[in-house]
Amino acid sequence: MSTNEIAGPANVIGSKKRLPPEVSILGVLIGIAIVFEILGWILVGDSFLANKQRLSIIILQVSVIGIISVGVTQVIITGGVDLSSGSVVGLVAMVAASLAQTSANPRAVYPSLTDMSPIWAILAGLGVGLLAGFVNGSLVAKTKIPPFIATLGMMVSARGLAKWYTLGQPVALLDDSFTWFGKSFNVFGFPLPLPVIIFLLVAVVFHVALGYTRYGKFTYAIGANPQAARVSGINIGGHLIKVYAIAGLLSGLAGVVTAARAASGQPGMGVAYELDAIAAAVIGGTSLSGGVGRITGTVIGTIILGVLTSGFTFLKVGAYYQEIIKGIIIVSAVIIDQHRQNKRKKT
Repeated sequence: MSTNEIAGPANVIGSKKRLPPEVSILGVLIGIAIVFEILGWILVGDSFLANKQRLSIIILQVSVIGIISVGVTQVIITGGVDLSSGSVVGLVAMVAASLAQTSANPRAVYPSLTDMSPIWAILAGLGVGLLAGFVNGSLVAKTKIPPFIATLGMMVSARGLAKWYTLGQPVALLDDSFTWFGKSFNVFGFPLPLPVIIFLLVAVVFHVALGYTRYGKFTYAIGANPQAARVSGINIGGHLIKVYAIAGLLSGLAGVVTAARAASGQPGMGVAYELDAIAAAVIGGTSLSGGVGRITGTVIGTIILGVLTSGFTFLKVGAYYQEIIKGIIIVSAVIIDQHRQNKRKKT
């Protein structure tokens, strides 16, 4: 049995010559934006979509979650889950910031390592994220414990390490060459933040990797039918370690971007980011049952979350109500996913 045959369930919709699932998700995004536009004129007397600054803030807000969600999507496609990404962001932000401080800081974490090239802070951050992902993957692959438990343990441990690293103290006074990665540039009169460019590049790379490489075929195969994947000769354990390591690496990248944007490192950074990343993936059509999901859908799902947050703020909806509504949307997306799965099994 070939890997192409195994990966088939991941592309059932496309094989029937129907419109890609992203089309309906994009329709939802457009519908939400139109609703906020109408409500904006009725309740606020202003346009929601015509404000360039607001649109720039939306895409900036979703960039970090988007980077994380690209890695989380791949984990979910294998039938797993990653609850540690938000905590890894906080830990990486602390580590990267500590290596990006200037000599003007009298309380630098490493006084002898100030004013260094930002590449060292970035590499250290990526390395911490990669290590966390590797540990997650190894626990899942080698000990056979559920991904939920493995990544939950990493979530708690990484957050604890982030607080222990400087005993809960923030890391400030970072070099401008490092914070440059969180700045914006004008493109045709529209402010485009560099984190957004990084997010889009990451999305393109892994869209290609999942859709057109052996890595992608193996990822879908494991999520669709682990037993068939094993029989076909796929090293499931080794591949899972690779997928979780990539997810950790992307969380590390998100942590570096977060520290650069804030020009500081704080232990509380990234709290609940993992939930938003999972929500973006599920809203974007990734099945929690595994074997189904696309990066393009996740990108749209991430933007939907950003539009919802910005739209509710624009309409002056309280933060508590925003969380309640977001929770309802996440549960609804899972219910819809389960309905799709049941319908697919019947056919």
